[in-house]
Amino acid sequence: MLVARKIILTGRVQGVGFRPFVYRLAKTLDLQGWVRNCTGQVEIHVQGKAESIQLFGQQLLSNKPPIAQPVLHSDQPVSPESLVEFKILQSAPSIQSQIHLPNDLFLCDDCLCELNDPANRRYRYPFINCTQCGPRFTLIKKLPYDRKDTTMASFKLCAECSAEYENPADRRFHAEPVACEQCGPSLSFYSESSGLEAGNEISVAFAVEALCAGNIVAVKGVGGYHLMCDATNDAAVNRLRQRKSRLHKPLAVMCPAPMEHPFLIAERYVHLTADDKDFLLQPSRSILLVNKKPASELSVSISENLNEVGLMLPYSPLHHLILNDMNRPLVVTSANISGEPVLINEQEVMSRLTHIADAYLHHNRDIVRPADDSVYRRIAGKARPVRIGRGITPLEMILPVQLNKPVLAVGAQMKNTIALAWDNRVVISPHIGEMHSMWSLQVFEQTIEDMQLLYGVNVEQLVCDRHPAYTTHQWAKQQSLPLHSVLHHHAHASAAYYETACESDLIVFSWDGTGYGEDATLWGGEVLVGRPANWRRVATMRPFYLPGGDKAGREPWRSAAALCWEVGVDYLNLPLQDDVLKQAWNKKINAPQSSSVGRLFDAAAAICNQLYTVSYEGQAAMQLEAQAGDLHQRSDEYLELPVEQQGDLYITDWEPLLHFLLDEVKPAEQRARIFHGTLARVLLKQAILIRDAYSLNTVCFSGGVFQNKVLTEYAISLLEENGFTVSLAESIPLNDAAISFGQIIEYAYHQSAIC
Repeated sequence: MLVARKIILTGRVQGVGFRPFVYRLAKTLDLQGWVRNCTGQVEIHVQGKAESIQLFGQQLLSNKPPIAQPVLHSDQPVSPESLVEFKILQSAPSIQSQIHLPNDLFLCDDCLCELNDPANRRYRYPFINCTQCGPRFTLIKKLPYDRKDTTMASFKLCAECSAEYENPADRRFHAEPVACEQCGPSLSFYSESSGLEAGNEISVAFAVEALCAGNIVAVKGVGGYHLMCDATNDAAVNRLRQRKSRLHKPLAVMCPAPMEHPFLIAERYVHLTADDKDFLLQPSRSILLVNKKPASELSVSISENLNEVGLMLPYSPLHHLILNDMNRPLVVTSANISGEPVLINEQEVMSRLTHIADAYLHHNRDIVRPADDSVYRRIAGKARPVRIGRGITPLEMILPVQLNKPVLAVGAQMKNTIALAWDNRVVISPHIGEMHSMWSLQVFEQTIEDMQLLYGVNVEQLVCDRHPAYTTHQWAKQQSLPLHSVLHHHAHASAAYYETACESDLIVFSWDGTGYGEDATLWGGEVLVGRPANWRRVATMRPFYLPGGDKAGREPWRSAAALCWEVGVDYLNLPLQDDVLKQAWNKKINAPQSSSVGRLFDAAAAICNQLYTVSYEGQAAMQLEAQAGDLHQRSDEYLELPVEQQGDLYITDWEPLLHFLLDEVKPAEQRARIFHGTLARVLLKQAILIRDAYSLNTVCFSGGVFQNKVLTEYAISLLEENGFTVSLAESIPLNDAAISFGQIIEYAYHQSAIC
């Protein structure tokens, strides 16, 4: 008896080879019907013998392509049609949009093998790909995901590529970015000495020659341009730092990855565990912070005064070609003005980075939207995101409550991301960066427009941080849409709450630099209890006044001076040798009050290391962490800090710790260790007091301070030894990149509470 079914699948089913998979499965089972893309979903009509239909349904999800994430939307019996075979039909719009965008993918092993095979027609072709690999998100103009709606539309398939594209038995069957040397994108190279050189092989050769000579080359990749130089050449690395004004911030390193032994070269320079290797080989090919080998040939300037370096493997065919020909690691950093979004087109790069790059390696496959590389750090046994971008974003999450209207959350000032939410879905954008320039604002606005267009969603509600000076806050106020503001640390806490999958109240430690508080002071050392839309501040650090306000974030000596002046001690290492600043501080002129743990780290680094200025956020804390070492071996090295209860608020006094830090007889390493140990013990003490007062036993962390591996791992071990359940985010960064998502969660629960 002939049986027919109509199956609709949502989830990640476009750009991942799902239609070819369905086609081959149906043909194997001798079924008739068709499959087609709709806007954000795959629609299947299948008919044949009942037992074959049953097998088809089982294998549709169990044998799916490895990078697909299908979700069964519906499976219903229908009337058979007059069909004699199974086909892939042209895409069609659907009535209800269920769009799930595919991420950009790494170069798969099959294509890598062909790239290195002299007998293959795509030998050394820089844009080789198939249904299981290659760019997706950065080249899609709109959905359904068809070639005509990508930046590959202008490249007409040659006869051989067309045959592969239309052959159900071929790996490139309906691979939308498919191309070859004859019909696809190509490279060009430019430098003042060589002029413009066109052609793939000659362009790669010139780029490799320039890199070997110690030059800086801007290379167009998947989600934007990178600035590259020889990672073993001190002069080249220092030149890159000076030109980019990135004086100290760590640089990422990309190592060659021979197909048979992908870590053969990397292990000359860094220590890698089995878990590290598994993570680095994941499809996203993210950057992972790993421990350096002290005697390696990597330039010390890559991550000076730190124990780790950001390592990544090649993920595009062009990367593999350059790295294989170089046979040594390269510094690979975003091509941008520091803090701004990565640049994506030739004109922008050559006009804005002419003072940085010596040469340029371009290609003519357009990038629709920027996507920086994702960065992770292993904390408490798992890789945790520091920055989400290419290969991870757009990051899609399911909301615990249903929204009554589409919402846009515009995030924070630093490490900005945006989040678009509707129904029970939320999508987090790639990393945008620091919102301090017109360029960042332009990319921010483009991202907002682009995400609404791609997902077919029109925003009806805005959510922003409550800080009135944030660029995102000011932008949101200028729009003609309803606006809901959320406290910075409430957003942090709500993002952390989501990842606990908890349905009851809990304790959230929210420690970071600064965020606008409920009392209009700058919070940053807070403990909250409750749940989204119902947070209560129950503990904090003793407040102090920051001389110069925002300047303290870049000048750690200001935090050190603030603590000293607060307790009546002179700070002897002032770079400004006049009394004007202290007089202003005494009168509380441009000296906002803060309870920030991040600024405590700054003060400790300034005192221990005479670190007066920093060139990037978190520099002081990162260097102090590197000095501290392993606290588990020195569990008795800490100070007991007093806690005062004012009403329902527990306030920890840092004054004894300050006096200890000022004791220059003790080595800086010992002071750094005891500083970390003391804060971990403060956290435990606060948690026990709160557990006793509120009968809560689950603790989670939020805020950039908890990207500190030494502090966080020690604090977790102390809490668990004392019977607490501890949660630490795995999907969303702990830093301000989580704010947009936390704003959505706060708003969703607020809306649910008032409905």
